[in-house]
Amino acid sequence: MVRALFSPRMIGLHLLALVATTVAAWLGFWQYDAWQTRRELAAVDLANAEAKQLTSVMSPDAPFPGDAIGQPVDLEGLWVPESTFYVADRERAGNSGFWVVTPVAVCDPQCDPGNAAMPVVRGWTATPDAAPAAPTGEVTLTGWLQPPEGTGRQDPDPNDDVLQELRIADAIQHVDQDLYGAYVIADQATSQLTGLQPVTPDSLPEPETFTALRNLLYALEWWVFGLFALFVWWRWCSDEVAHRR
Repeated sequence: MVRALFSPRMIGLHLLALVATTVAAWLGFWQYDAWQTRRELAAVDLANAEAKQLTSVMSPDAPFPGDAIGQPVDLEGLWVPESTFYVADRERAGNSGFWVVTPVAVCDPQCDPGNAAMPVVRGWTATPDAAPAAPTGEVTLTGWLQPPEGTGRQDPDPNDDVLQELRIADAIQHVDQDLYGAYVIADQATSQLTGLQPVTPDSLPEPETFTALRNLLYALEWWVFGLFALFVWWRWCSDEVAHRR
């Protein structure tokens, strides 16, 4: 029965299956590599782009636009100093510290302290006690738009002003108004104006998993095609053996 699998016709089938699965696997890994590369470059490419008005990029009730990771935005609003909180375990120049986050009630179009607020990372501090008082009044600033974090890290003390990650579901517990589904990392000018060390573009968080999702889906599609080719080859071999019997 083994001889049936090595007839000239079957040898051609074996070669065809080998070529099909090899090509599918290679194309899958190529798309997977493109997915990883585009994720790494997405925020870097946008970080130096021209700033857009926040209200033209997203609205308070809209989900985060996947193609806007790292997009520089301009926003006008009112500081909400009483809602300042801190995000732990943030690296800067090799030192671990905290991000200082103060929401800004965005003018859309009118400036009202009750408007939906955008969490703004004002800068970095070694300890919360060393952070200067939060600013008050109107502000016009530029920063990099980022999607909310959400790795599932547990907060050991939900009642204090220190968060383990900038997750909107946690941040909203410290704010008396709606929040955008995103946050903005203020540029160097704003950070220095508020007395903090700036968070620079190379300190931005890595893009989320689903950046450049199309490349990842293409990779999976090619791998499924390769598995299908192997299944067809196996069925053909099984039918050939059964026919000879």
